[in-house]
Amino acid sequence: MGKTSHMDESQVMVRMKDIVKKFGTFTANDHINLTVHKGEVHAILGENGAGKSTMMNVLCGLYKPTSGQIFIKEKEVHFSSPKDAIDIGIGMVHQHFMLIQPFTVTDNIILGIEPVKGLAIDKTTARKKVMELSERYGMKVDPDARIEDISVGMQQRVEILKVLYRGADTLILDEPTASLTPQEIEGLMEIIDNLTKDGKSVILITHKLKEITASSDYCTIIRQGKYIRTVKVDEVTENDLAAMMVGRDVNFKVDKKDQEPGEVVLEVRDIHARDYRDVEVLKGLDLTVRRGEIVGLAGVDGNGQTELVEILTGLKKAKSGSVKMLGKEVINHTPKETFESGISSIPADRQKHGLILDFSNEDNLILQHFEEAPYSNKGILNRRAIRAHATELIEAFDVRPRGCEAAPAGTLSGGNQQKVIIAREVTNDKDLLIAVNPTRGLDVGAIEFVHKYLVEQRNKNRAVLLVSFELDEIMSLSDRIEVIFDGQITGSVPGKNADEKELGYMMAGGRKNE
Repeated sequence: MGKTSHMDESQVMVRMKDIVKKFGTFTANDHINLTVHKGEVHAILGENGAGKSTMMNVLCGLYKPTSGQIFIKEKEVHFSSPKDAIDIGIGMVHQHFMLIQPFTVTDNIILGIEPVKGLAIDKTTARKKVMELSERYGMKVDPDARIEDISVGMQQRVEILKVLYRGADTLILDEPTASLTPQEIEGLMEIIDNLTKDGKSVILITHKLKEITASSDYCTIIRQGKYIRTVKVDEVTENDLAAMMVGRDVNFKVDKKDQEPGEVVLEVRDIHARDYRDVEVLKGLDLTVRRGEIVGLAGVDGNGQTELVEILTGLKKAKSGSVKMLGKEVINHTPKETFESGISSIPADRQKHGLILDFSNEDNLILQHFEEAPYSNKGILNRRAIRAHATELIEAFDVRPRGCEAAPAGTLSGGNQQKVIIAREVTNDKDLLIAVNPTRGLDVGAIEFVHKYLVEQRNKNRAVLLVSFELDEIMSLSDRIEVIFDGQITGSVPGKNADEKELGYMMAGGRKNE
């Protein structure tokens, strides 16, 4: 897909000059520079923890810089709060949305700046303005829907409309595609194009190289808090960008040797299940995973993958069917029982199901083994053994910052939280590892790392079920790909010769030529 640039290089909207931001003795941003023109899409690329979000929090008024200058439309500015930034036209859409669930779309958009008629809030005017904005930029939303009832892609549109409603000229999108389906990502790219066409500027914080090459004019690379360089996107390759970001060449190809799968570990037969609305979501699903193979489950979000994983890990009950682990029936067992039957999982929502955010990292690393030696003896925890275990894993799995054993898991960046979960689950040594979107929100260096571990599990003769919305990931890792559509497996393809177009067609409900 060719991109059209709407950039006007004669008008500079934002300039950050030699920005330094320190937290105590830690320097998160070390002399960062950024120039954004009118109508430009400017990507900021860096690994997790490189300082991208800090830099943007400085720009949108959440943090005061330790030193350096910010110019908006060539005038120097000093922000004391996000309100100052929005008043001057800088709006940020955070990765974790800040919406109020029971409220409607319109209520969320106008929150805090409601138009009033006399003493009452003028809903009609507000709703009209919301509709106008959504049509202008090609963002269809239902103004009266409650947030809790709409998809993640829709919620994001609401967040974008929220900053547009407040008059933003420059929009900062923080990892905007982290939780979107391929179709939603396409929709977002169109929205970004419509915004820049209208003269808005977009700053895109990301580590997905494809997105940068598809949408951005310029890209600024930062590494370990330092400014590396700004490049014109048309003049560099994805490999160039990856190498600048990580500081070394990255291997995108997953190396795995051919091997014959062994005995059946997981056997799922004729599973039926309903969702919270009592709608049937699994309609007689069959699936097997053997030792020594990675089975990729490919499908668009919402076709029953979530429910299937919840049933396999004991978080949800099935209506009927059978789930056997190494020949033993485990359907509708508790999470603890499924774990004991040999299932470990890397969950989709790391903050909800993967970690206890207030617990320390070292305690999170032994969550399922609190009661076992060497970590406890007759109910008393052995803190020394817990610490030693954590130090070893933090080192082996490159969790940053080092020395974070006692820190709460919630203080780590998303990518490092994920590394803690992976370190725990792959060292659990179970027969089956279920990995759900294991690299969501991770940068290329960390993705390479996760992939290596998944393949290593396979090579150790364990069974791996990979559920992912990243088709590239499914294609590069899977020995066999099963397509899930509307609660059933609708086709199976060997991983080796999978074709993206054919898979995409099957994921959308098309049948394979019999």
